[in-house]
Amino acid sequence: MKYFEDEIQNGNWDDVEKYLSGFTKVDDNRYSMKIFFEIRKQKYLEALDKHDRSKGVEILVKDLKVFASFNEELFKEITQLLTLENFRENEQLSKYGDTKSARAIMLVELKKLIEANPLFRDKLQFPNLKNSRLRTLINQSLNWQHQLCKNPRPNPDIKTLFVDHSCGQPNGARAPSPANNPLLGPLPKAGGFPPLGAHGPFQPIPGPVPTPLAGWMSNPPQVAHPSVSGSAIGLGGPSIAAALKHPRTPTMNPSLDFPTGDSDHMSKRARPMGINEEVSLPINVLPAPFQGHGSHTQAFSAPDDLPKTVARTLNQGSSPMSMDFHPIQQTLLLVGTNVGDIGLWEVGSRDKLVLKNFKVWDISACSMPMQAALVKDPCVSVNRVIWSPDGVAYSRHVVQIYSYHGGDDVRQHLEIDAHVGGVNDIAFSHPNKQLCVITCGDDKTIKVWDAATGARQHTFEGHDAPVYSVCPHYKENIQFIFSTALDGKIKAWLYDNMGSRVDYEAPGRWCTTMAYSADGTRLFSCGTSKDGESHIVEWNESEGAVKRTYIGFRKRSLGVVQFDTTKNRFLAAGDDFAIKYWDMDSTQLLMSVDADGGLPASPRIRFNKDGALLAVSSNENGIKILANSDGLRLLRTFENLSYDSASRTPEAPKPMINNAIPAAVPTSAGITERVASVGSVSGANGDARNITDVKPRIAEESNDKSKIWKLTELSESSQCRSLKLPENMRVTKISRLIYTNSGNALLALASNAIHLLWKWQRNEHNSSGKATASVSPQLWQPSSGILMTNDVADMNPEESVSCFALSKNDSYVMSASGGKISLFNMMTFKTMTTFMAPPPAATFLAFHPQDNNIIAIGMDDSTIQIYNVRVDEVKSKLKGHSKRITGLAFSHALNVLVSSGADSQICVWSSDGWEKQKAKYLQLPPGRTMAAQSDTRVQLHHDQIHFLVVHETQLAIYEASKLECVKQWFPAESSALISHAAFSCDSQLIYASI
Repeated sequence: MKYFEDEIQNGNWDDVEKYLSGFTKVDDNRYSMKIFFEIRKQKYLEALDKHDRSKGVEILVKDLKVFASFNEELFKEITQLLTLENFRENEQLSKYGDTKSARAIMLVELKKLIEANPLFRDKLQFPNLKNSRLRTLINQSLNWQHQLCKNPRPNPDIKTLFVDHSCGQPNGARAPSPANNPLLGPLPKAGGFPPLGAHGPFQPIPGPVPTPLAGWMSNPPQVAHPSVSGSAIGLGGPSIAAALKHPRTPTMNPSLDFPTGDSDHMSKRARPMGINEEVSLPINVLPAPFQGHGSHTQAFSAPDDLPKTVARTLNQGSSPMSMDFHPIQQTLLLVGTNVGDIGLWEVGSRDKLVLKNFKVWDISACSMPMQAALVKDPCVSVNRVIWSPDGVAYSRHVVQIYSYHGGDDVRQHLEIDAHVGGVNDIAFSHPNKQLCVITCGDDKTIKVWDAATGARQHTFEGHDAPVYSVCPHYKENIQFIFSTALDGKIKAWLYDNMGSRVDYEAPGRWCTTMAYSADGTRLFSCGTSKDGESHIVEWNESEGAVKRTYIGFRKRSLGVVQFDTTKNRFLAAGDDFAIKYWDMDSTQLLMSVDADGGLPASPRIRFNKDGALLAVSSNENGIKILANSDGLRLLRTFENLSYDSASRTPEAPKPMINNAIPAAVPTSAGITERVASVGSVSGANGDARNITDVKPRIAEESNDKSKIWKLTELSESSQCRSLKLPENMRVTKISRLIYTNSGNALLALASNAIHLLWKWQRNEHNSSGKATASVSPQLWQPSSGILMTNDVADMNPEESVSCFALSKNDSYVMSASGGKISLFNMMTFKTMTTFMAPPPAATFLAFHPQDNNIIAIGMDDSTIQIYNVRVDEVKSKLKGHSKRITGLAFSHALNVLVSSGADSQICVWSSDGWEKQKAKYLQLPPGRTMAAQSDTRVQLHHDQIHFLVVHETQLAIYEASKLECVKQWFPAESSALISHAAFSCDSQLIYASI
């Protein structure tokens, strides 16, 4: 500690981190994370204090960026410090003193964190060494080396320690190195000490040459091979992807793991795994912003973030076996049951959109074993349902894949006779950017199929028992698949024909599923043994060893336990008639929720993508939807809509506005992050399929785009929650209004060119800190009292076109009110720059989604200018409209810019070279004529593939790449004009005013 303190006091930051890295990494636990954060934050502040902005930016990008994914708000605030002349202008840093005192204060905090960190236990005091301890170790090592000599001499001659000892042969020839002799098998170890240098010229007998993923080999075959020298292990060993490329030889003694001789970190000590005491240390250590000046740890306020409240109760009609939420439409739930039914629920409105019973689509195309199995026993259970598109794995031979087109429009896509026996799991992946479906089954194989054509691409054989689950993933551009079998074996496969890269055993040695955290950095498995013992563990990917074992299960589970992960922080499992939660960084049970009772012994569970909702199977064929505060707010949006579900039949179209979701919207990461859940392999309890299959929508209705939109009128104030926002500017008219991307503030541009900003605070009345009509926000201004006011030149701002746009991180607003375009800092309200004096005047603005320095500017002369703020230069001028630009929207998924103009034309431009790809004029309803000037607005759908077009005569949904209209709606009254419309935040609804 003394050396560590001295280096900090001297400001030797590189040496500080290098020394600290010998004991821990940034992502080992939250104690370590905060230690690194405090050090890097201090280095950053010192650079700003010296007015060395370039150094500050370098530290921000290289050192502090890693924390942005854990606390984005904090990272934004730190970034804002670059814009201040003196960072002490920030209220939280107003008491920051000089460098010396700041380092001293930080040291006090670091000492507390280090003492509390389990990884530093027994490492803070230098151990007491007996005299001549080093000599003893050397002698033991030499004795061990001498026992390996093929012709040991009675009195060996030791001349140097720089190479391993070896006695020469009687005739003077040097004995061959055991490491290079492929015929020698493993020798009994003499003592417990490995060689001092694992890659010296005289190596001990190595273990077998490992296949890639060698760190995962628990029982390597006992056949000797020539030694293979892998790359240096470095800190914590290679990742799985590195192990696939560079296998390393395991040490002879499996209880010891010494670094190799060419390691840069020879003194690194092994980290303890699964320390139970970690949870009892009373400290919240996600990076806090500044010493003693408030906290930004709200993203880690554990139990409040978890779904605990029963918000919906649904009845499926048969017992749910597998469930999966849509990756984009957060309230759309897919369910598979024990009698082969699949159901599709809109949990917000409690509507069952689809119910399909199991039937083989083409029995003649099925194999004879499958036909015989169905004749013998027609009862079939769904083992797995999953989106992307929605695939269904049945317990007999077959996989059925549907394409989903919104609402209740589910269409047959592919039926694959995949395995002999049951299909136990399915997953989707994107090897080589091609959507594939992966299946596994009772025939002990894993198969990879083209999701578009159904062509089989790979068959992986090597398991000795039925394969229970699959978990595809990719790391460092290497795609691989984990598979687990009913004998507890776990194997890993690349998309080739080279066989399994891994062979080891999972805890429980029976039904095991694997899943990564949402960010793909942490690997977990959940398994139940034949005796009912359940295990959830976190794996050390670089070692193939269990890193942490979570405790809190019933001693004898009464079924196979399912689990899921959420928010890169929490684990959940259905056990002992309840849902149990764990913090990923603690082995202790965090909490248990019984969901008001009525749960089976081992309920099926599934989080939605944001973790705000949790679907849980319940007794009597039920499903309970648990929600946290964000989930409850999401579901309340449906309570204000007047659905008439009682009058619906299964054949009727359902109220879905955005039913243009293509089948392959979700990415492989969006699917594989939740691939852990698998239903029971068997368990059909009779054929209860007494509900008729959903009939396809008739062609005439599909073609009539106006009939499949459900209209709900909100004409009374009681149908909405309203709140008058406080303001003291005497504003007569608001020209533009927008929520911030973080959802905790509202920005307005008034007709007098002044901006107003309202912020919602996090408090006991508003635990989320998000915008709500239940709590009044504060009209926010910086302490300087300045206002964000646009340049108006000689124009009357009341008559000019106002426009503004927010940067993706809410740090900047770009705005114009007929004069120059202004760029404001949202934290300080300072004007960063002004540019582009009229004419022409700006009429619409949009930030590039990948680069805040690139701005698309629509002008009143019908052009679109692509402007780079950093170099103050127009990079491109786009011409294609004939009247002023009224709408702009970027799609980062398609790399296009969509524009609309007062000429009622829509254009699609490539954002790579800024060429026009397609253009189309709006189709007017019969009997309507085009106005001389008519604004057309565009807004991207949540999927980044479709967009909403708002015109006074219509609302329409277009597919961006083809510029095809897929939905269209006209007001019923020919005289009614639409004044404005917008998607809801999840793009499931459209709100319009007439």
